[in-house]
Amino acid sequence: MQNLRNIIELLSTILEAAGVIIIIAGILFFVVKFLFNLLKDKPDIYKSLRQDIGKVILLGLEILVAADIIHTVIIDPTLTQVFALGVIVLIRTFLSISLQIEIDGKFPWQRKN
Repeated sequence: MQNLRNIIELLSTILEAAGVIIIIAGILFFVVKFLFNLLKDKPDIYKSLRQDIGKVILLGLEILVAADIIHTVIIDPTLTQVFALGVIVLIRTFLSISLQIEIDGKFPWQRKN
């Protein structure tokens, strides 16, 4: 049982690292892409940069939430940890919705036209 717990804890840590790496690497990639597009004088490059960075942050946040859920449910399922997880999920959900509004210009539950 302890071996399984250690494996899950390791997977949770790997997911957390992956989420952070995705955010950092994505931001770096899209900033470099922005700088190249700036040299080419492409239209709407600032809007494109904001949307691309927003998407990569959303992806990273989703992975971080999954890692937090795994860690809390499997590794440390105390009431304090569950409450902390709830607060973290609420904050990240708010951030995700805010980023989605910023990217699409409308709420995620609104139909696409």
